[in-house]
Amino acid sequence: MSIKAIITAGAMIMAGTLSHAAGHAATGNPMVGGAPMFEDKNIVENAVNSADHTTLVAAVQAAGLVDALQGPGPFTVFAPVNDAFAALPAGTVETLLQPENKDTLVKVLTAHVVSGNITAEDLMRRAKASSDGFYHFNTLSGDALSAQVRGSNVYIYDESGNAALVTISDVNQSNGVIHVVNKVLLPK
Repeated sequence: MSIKAIITAGAMIMAGTLSHAAGHAATGNPMVGGAPMFEDKNIVENAVNSADHTTLVAAVQAAGLVDALQGPGPFTVFAPVNDAFAALPAGTVETLLQPENKDTLVKVLTAHVVSGNITAEDLMRRAKASSDGFYHFNTLSGDALSAQVRGSNVYIYDESGNAALVTISDVNQSNGVIHVVNKVLLPK
């Protein structure tokens, strides 16, 4: 291949990448973990690019949930960052990733996934409209979560009453939406 052909091919690839990134910027989808999140990619395709979600991605792979989260959905995922997993008691993540603990890992991970496409606005509206100030809903694992609005922030509570702050909301995907959270939500 000639130098001119290589330069032309490189320029075409770069133009396609810039065009895709420009399309991303036009949608207003937030960056997550230093990476653009594309609305035309599914939850797994985007999550693997986030430097803040390497532990979550490894756990999804170990649990055998990749195909499910690449499915049509729609899904709402409350995605804990690496620091959230690091804050768990020492050895917890390593124990969950062992093959003999796959069922427990699946339960923990699916306690972060809800059927449907629930935006932050939906969470806020439903919580504000409820008599107790919480929007209560169930996850794919069958566990209960609750959303509460404090000021302009949305918090997600697990069944034990532990609260996770939604730090980045409404990361739109081709098969749902991701809300980044700062804690791991644990089922009872």
